[in-house]
Amino acid sequence: MALFAQTTISGNAVDQRGKPIAGVNIYIEGTYDGATTSDNGQFSFETTVTGNQVLIASFLIYETTRIAIDAAIFQNKTIILKEKSNTLDAVVISAGTMESGDKARVSVLKPLDIVTTAGSAGNIIAALQTLPGTQSVGEDGRLFVRGGEANETQTFVDGLRVAQPYGASTNNLPTRGRFSPFLFSGITFSTGGYSAEYGEALSSVLLLNTEDEPDQNKTDISLMTVGLGVGNTQKWDKSSLSVNASYINLAPYQALIPQNVAWNSPFQSLSGETVYRYKLDKGLLKLYAAFDSSKFDINQENINAVEKTRVDLNNNNFYFNTSYSGDFGNDWQIVTGMSYGYSKNKIDLDFDNVNNDENAAHLKLKLKRNFSNRFKLSFGADYFTTQFNESFTANLGATGTNGYNSNIAAAYTEADIFLSKKFAAKIGFRASHNDMLEETNVSPRISMGYKVAKNSQFSFAYGDFIQSPNAAYIKYSQYHQFESEKASHYILNYQYSKDGKTFRAEAYYKDYSNLVKYDSPMAEYNSAYSNNGSAYAKGLDLFWRDGKTIKNLEYWISYSYIDTKRDYKNYPTTVTPNFVSDHSLSVVAKCFITDWRSQVGFTNSFSSGRPYNNPNETQFMNGKTKPYNSLSFNWAYLISQQKILYFSVSNVLGTQNIFGYDYANTADSSGFYKRKEITPTADRFFFVGFFWTISKDKKDNQLKNL
Repeated sequence: MALFAQTTISGNAVDQRGKPIAGVNIYIEGTYDGATTSDNGQFSFETTVTGNQVLIASFLIYETTRIAIDAAIFQNKTIILKEKSNTLDAVVISAGTMESGDKARVSVLKPLDIVTTAGSAGNIIAALQTLPGTQSVGEDGRLFVRGGEANETQTFVDGLRVAQPYGASTNNLPTRGRFSPFLFSGITFSTGGYSAEYGEALSSVLLLNTEDEPDQNKTDISLMTVGLGVGNTQKWDKSSLSVNASYINLAPYQALIPQNVAWNSPFQSLSGETVYRYKLDKGLLKLYAAFDSSKFDINQENINAVEKTRVDLNNNNFYFNTSYSGDFGNDWQIVTGMSYGYSKNKIDLDFDNVNNDENAAHLKLKLKRNFSNRFKLSFGADYFTTQFNESFTANLGATGTNGYNSNIAAAYTEADIFLSKKFAAKIGFRASHNDMLEETNVSPRISMGYKVAKNSQFSFAYGDFIQSPNAAYIKYSQYHQFESEKASHYILNYQYSKDGKTFRAEAYYKDYSNLVKYDSPMAEYNSAYSNNGSAYAKGLDLFWRDGKTIKNLEYWISYSYIDTKRDYKNYPTTVTPNFVSDHSLSVVAKCFITDWRSQVGFTNSFSSGRPYNNPNETQFMNGKTKPYNSLSFNWAYLISQQKILYFSVSNVLGTQNIFGYDYANTADSSGFYKRKEITPTADRFFFVGFFWTISKDKKDNQLKNL
């Protein structure tokens, strides 16, 4: 019974002036054992661990403190926390931006949240869909932000663009983000008004930052109901290397759990990632690489045919980037690097065949100087080049090719001006030239923040943004001349953060112009195209996070209201598009049950019905689906400090959600257009995994990756 003998860890947390700090997270590294300090800075908790341990104390505006302790004698001790150099004493411009990670001034999500959110299944994109401003489009799986389509969000790793951030998929089959959370230490998700440093995105940018320095050598082993994975990290004096690989095969799982689709060969993938880091005298060099090879073969019902349509897809993807950040001269910083992405698809549609491949590269240089504590100037340049080729062979022998070559050169400058601790502004502009579209654009950006009280502030942001049209259109650029699509963002933000609680309210308005329109049922090479489309989106996003009120419970609530209409594609009039729900609500809760050595989580996602077009009615896009609701659950059990058993299930209640309808192209003999529901591939998704970490200190585990 010695295994369950308990020892008390207790003390108080104070700042450098001796003032008690409330809301500090105190815990023993590698365990669930811990507590949050009370209003007078006191903490006390029970633990079953013994001997030498590492006690961690963390709070948003203070540096994380690590203390080597003997668990048997650490009682009534004082922990002194140092303020970070950039604390909430100074204003933080937060309009449109949500951050996680140790470098975040105010963390809306923690790095741990990305992978412990019930229903996310370790998918970064799914976790982000619990934040305000996003739309849950279940049959697609990508990020839809504030009335924008998924292609309006760009993903960057260490500041360099990822041209193909999602896995391959087909119609009405959701995809996932390509990147596991394993190697990332921080995430910035901007829903609008972002820096002039980033371009070619109408709605949003997602910035993923790889870990700068791992803490120790370790090996991670994962055994799952859907596959297996292995990871290893090696650390040396000035360098380190992290590698992980996984094999996913859904065949055994789908043999046990009935599916709503007919698979000839369920999804399989082999993937891996690696990061190499080298510390130079004044900077850090990183090399990041990721690959995945995936395939599936499925028979999909076709409302326009008696027989099902067979889709046999094979995808190979590779992404590489290298980046350097460091100091030089007097108060100068440099960030530079390049990325390369390659994706190849081989798709068989019954007896038709489609092959496409994309090569995309990004070169970047950014310089920054702090002239004083009140004025910082940055400027830089980008170069994007993309080559896309597509060929098809029809059953009857017809063949064709499409594609494009695009080169975009851009330069930007931006100034951070701190007029006082209460008022700051960021002012800049971005100029770019697109040789394929034969046009040059200049986009101003400005954002401001004003601190109204110690823990609260207002922010405002305005910006113009441009983006090349979707590849589905510009692959026909040999036949048609396109223009860049444009959007203007206006954002007003209020943020309050104190003692483990954060509240955000954000109102926004987006004005679109130059959207692509065409005159045929589908976008084809001989369609008549124009850039006469327009749209608007306006709404309110609310977010509340509380990690203190209820002991051992963290939760957040996000709500979004949006009013948006578009006149684009082949729309005959201006309407709300079919991927938009007027109201979205997410409630996420995580409870740490120390007596059970467990973390239990729940996520409930709700959204109002989405529009769809019913050709049996005269009014375009007049239908609306029933509301969407899904309750998900997960449970992580700590078998020992380095072994975890993990279980999760999505849509616990088996709610029969409908994403929309496919209608027949022609009416039947009675003049009625038949339809088919678009539903999830399965009512629920079950996941069981065993995760084992082997490390020198015998304390680290994969809890942060679950």
